[in-house]
Amino acid sequence: MIPTQLQRSGSGSTQSPRSPSSQEPFLSVSVIDPAKMGNGVQAYISYKVITKTNLPDYQGPEKIVIRRYSDFVWLRDRLFEKYKGIFIPPLPEKSTVEKFRFTAEFIEMRRQALDIFVNRIASHHILQQSEDLRIFLQADEQTMERARSQEIGIFKKKPADLMQIFKDVQSKVSDVVLGKEKPVEESTPEYEKLKRYIFELEDHLAEAQKHAYRLVKRHRELGQSLSEFGKAVKLLGTCEDNALGKVFSEVGDKAEIVSVKMQREAHHLLMNFEESLKDYVRAVQSIKATIAERANAFKQQCELAETIKFKEIDLNKLRLTRSEKLADAEREYDVLKADGEEATRRFEAIVQLMNEEIVRFQEQKTLDMGLAFHEFAKGQAHLANGIAEAWRSLLPKLEACASS
Repeated sequence: MIPTQLQRSGSGSTQSPRSPSSQEPFLSVSVIDPAKMGNGVQAYISYKVITKTNLPDYQGPEKIVIRRYSDFVWLRDRLFEKYKGIFIPPLPEKSTVEKFRFTAEFIEMRRQALDIFVNRIASHHILQQSEDLRIFLQADEQTMERARSQEIGIFKKKPADLMQIFKDVQSKVSDVVLGKEKPVEESTPEYEKLKRYIFELEDHLAEAQKHAYRLVKRHRELGQSLSEFGKAVKLLGTCEDNALGKVFSEVGDKAEIVSVKMQREAHHLLMNFEESLKDYVRAVQSIKATIAERANAFKQQCELAETIKFKEIDLNKLRLTRSEKLADAEREYDVLKADGEEATRRFEAIVQLMNEEIVRFQEQKTLDMGLAFHEFAKGQAHLANGIAEAWRSLLPKLEACASS
């Protein structure tokens, strides 16, 4: 299980959910029991989503629904569309390799990441009030399917297109270098500091995750080599009728035992360390998408302000000439000014929310990364002790054989 504060404080994945009779408001969600549905290219994995709550807006203390990955995508996209400035939790990526789509390990990693995703939303003081979340957690499958077919805005596109807005904004930099266009972008020290932090964090997390993947791979390869070595040594022992043959057999047994330990630790590393790092790489990408929304809001605010300024000049000309178009122009100006004020309010709201969100993100990251590295160190220590104990128990027999 990927370690998160959410799981320690609410998810049914790591502790028993609180009783629905509890007086303190709570919303606990568990994503369990993945099952393959359909065949061939139409096959997919469904999940049982169990919600336990005492919130009055929900249908009862417990609700069980069946959801598929596209339902989680629908929820993420709806929240991103509606809650500008909030860092919407990331989803696990889809497997692009067909042969891995339905492996037990991939399915469990996906289930685990989806559990974390929905619990992060359920524990967020603003997102937990979303009507879309209530639909996701309570609607029957037919209602959920209809909701998916009515996706709004830019998210009728593939989930990967989430980052396109951000890429479009960043492409303006090259236009400036080439002298094509002057960018409309914030340049405050706070905003520059935020962007620099996010970009550097993404690079460092991605690098750490890459090496964590290599550690997993190394443990698996070494475990496989030890298993094959153990079998070969036991066969070698069958050629000996004396004590040497017995010792060879025991060496082979220990090699196979150590192999199992290596494979188990590889799985532990994957689920509790590498996936934790990968999850935060995805989280940073979600933050970048929110930064892109902020950049778009700022650009819209500036463009409207510029348009209003030119409209005022035109209006003053019409007033001087007492043109018959003055009344229509004044009405257009009033509408434009109202749009400008709304754009300013929208941008300021995004900035305020992002300032709150980055603090919350950093606090959560400190907890999650601390726990992830603790799990890593504990697993490595346990593995080292197990390997040392296995080989240490053989030393007296090998020494006796060598001296005889």
